[in-house]
Amino acid sequence: MSETAEITERKTIWKSSGLHLTQKDENGWLLVTDDLLRAYYTRPEIHPVDESCDQEHILFERLMETPTIDVSEDDLQKIKDKDTVENYKIILAFRDHLLKFKTIEQAYLALFDEKQKLPIPNMFIIHMVHLIVSGLLEKEKNPFIVRASEVLFREQLVTNQNEQIMLADKEAVEMYKETGGLGGLGSLLTEAGKQHQDITLDVLTEKNKNSYWQRADQFNFALDFRYTEHGPDALANVLSKWVGHMLGVDVRVQAMQSIKDEQWSWHIGLDEYSSKILNDLYEGKSESEESMNNFVGLFRLEFKNKTEIIEAMQGKAVYLGLAMSPENTINLKPQNLLMNLPIQTPN
Repeated sequence: MSETAEITERKTIWKSSGLHLTQKDENGWLLVTDDLLRAYYTRPEIHPVDESCDQEHILFERLMETPTIDVSEDDLQKIKDKDTVENYKIILAFRDHLLKFKTIEQAYLALFDEKQKLPIPNMFIIHMVHLIVSGLLEKEKNPFIVRASEVLFREQLVTNQNEQIMLADKEAVEMYKETGGLGGLGSLLTEAGKQHQDITLDVLTEKNKNSYWQRADQFNFALDFRYTEHGPDALANVLSKWVGHMLGVDVRVQAMQSIKDEQWSWHIGLDEYSSKILNDLYEGKSESEESMNNFVGLFRLEFKNKTEIIEAMQGKAVYLGLAMSPENTINLKPQNLLMNLPIQTPN
């Protein structure tokens, strides 16, 4: 069987991730393949249109035939549209970064090495997370866990009213506003505290959970994120898997309601806003009611193998926070968890 045929037959949760265009190495990390590179070249910023010059068509065809081919500055400067030239420089720099590290996971980790300083567009970084998570959860059968994993690579819009916390995909909500799409459980979302036209998305429940698989690429299920519901535990499960897959460290993450720990020594904000709240709480500062209302999730991370953690943290937990912005959105930064854990580094 050919390499292409083998890749094509793989099933994926999200077709949009491109997992079917990759292969896994012996460690389960995703190898950069020619087919994956071709997919990047077909993005609208690169794909030629009827008005494109001959050189642009020629270069595109060369890359589609041999995705790893060297492209010189002279090749680029022959293209008449200078915006297209800049787009090629960006996509080729990203391609070279992927090829240098061979796997998506290693290429992603390298982005946060201070020595790299790579000008990679954020949309490519987000797609790398989508791709990694897709591979990580390829055999996952729990739709709540898969829906919760969307928080790692899709911006969420939050409703926090009447002691209910709902997460919904921001892009899906905006699309529903424009198209009048309907769902099952009434108006879920507000923005900045003001009621808009009803936006109705189905909330993922035990009754409709099997429908998730057919609608995965639509990202149109809301997630109940109250402490007593599936959401927090499902995200905790994903965060455990994320750390184990990316760092090879075995951890357990649990959802919590509050921190009651006299040994509290380490915490990580999973987004821009939770970091400040956790810092203030750790230092004993009182937080405003508004700030605390913006706090969406709290988690406790424990290392299963104490030799993997620095000596000062052995026997202690790491606390993780998740908060929404003043615009009621969540932008989780999965790299925060990878870069800031108190892990032993090799000598």
